[in-house]
Amino acid sequence: MKRRGITVATLLVSTMLAGQAANAAELRLSHQWSTQDIRHKVAQMVADGVAAADVDLEITIFPSKSLFPPREQYKPLSRGQLDMTVLPLSYAGGQQPAYNLTLMPGLVKNHDHAARLNESPFMDRIEEIMAEDDVMVLVHGYLAGGFAGKEKCITAPEDVAGLQTRAAGKAFEQMLASAGASIASMASSEIYNAMQTGVLDAANTSSSSFVSYRLYEQVKCYTPAGDVALWFMYQPLLMNKSTFEGLSESQQAALMDASAEAQAFYLDEAKKEDAASVQVFRDAGVDIAEMSPEQFDAWRAVARESSYAAFIADLPEGQALLDMALAVE
Repeated sequence: MKRRGITVATLLVSTMLAGQAANAAELRLSHQWSTQDIRHKVAQMVADGVAAADVDLEITIFPSKSLFPPREQYKPLSRGQLDMTVLPLSYAGGQQPAYNLTLMPGLVKNHDHAARLNESPFMDRIEEIMAEDDVMVLVHGYLAGGFAGKEKCITAPEDVAGLQTRAAGKAFEQMLASAGASIASMASSEIYNAMQTGVLDAANTSSSSFVSYRLYEQVKCYTPAGDVALWFMYQPLLMNKSTFEGLSESQQAALMDASAEAQAFYLDEAKKEDAASVQVFRDAGVDIAEMSPEQFDAWRAVARESSYAAFIADLPEGQALLDMALAVE
């Protein structure tokens, strides 16, 4: 009887724990950046917000490409092998060519314009395409970038003619080549050495990379993201859609509330990152150039004949998607 009593008690406890486990969940979030990066801070903000809500939901973050290689996160996410990721969406352009439009020169003018684009029919269509892969957006976010020249300022298309230039993304390479630049493809981590050894005359990359790779030590002029900028890259926090739908209503609500706060933080911090990069370069004695709206329009004209045309040729829906994006003022 004693053994029977212990067995019944054990069964009761096991049943209770099973019921709690059914409502508890642990999510894995992967990204490629260090814990000091703005994108990690966005992920951490969501994880902390969910934890504070006390809804039996825990998000474990795997930073610094410790779980998946940077460009190999979208596929496991879509298959449910990964729950969440912060990812430059253009990395998945091979799986979904429409995503290449989220790293396209001149498509986004500034951060406020990016925020409007995130709430537009264009982004609705991008999210529909994600849903086909069982992926959804939790936090929208764009990061900006600029140009730097080893010997001269780069603001207009004619400024890159004849220069050996590194661009951030295929579409930017197409545009710069059309403007007369010679293209040198390399990771942003290789720009410093290439400039130091005379291999590279100019570079285009993100504001954060300009600072973190100390490029202010190698250039004479920096053209940051300001009132207008050519380089904007969509880098959202994504989640597997089926995993989200499998959570309880309270867990979903906590996740969405935390994500809304993180999105506001992301926009604000992205603006600060651009401003901070200007100060770093100025303090290092580098000239600061500003791109005018007229120069921005000149770059966009070059892009229309190169990057935009190539995108349209690669995708049947390309023209419609491009028109939707350009329609956002």
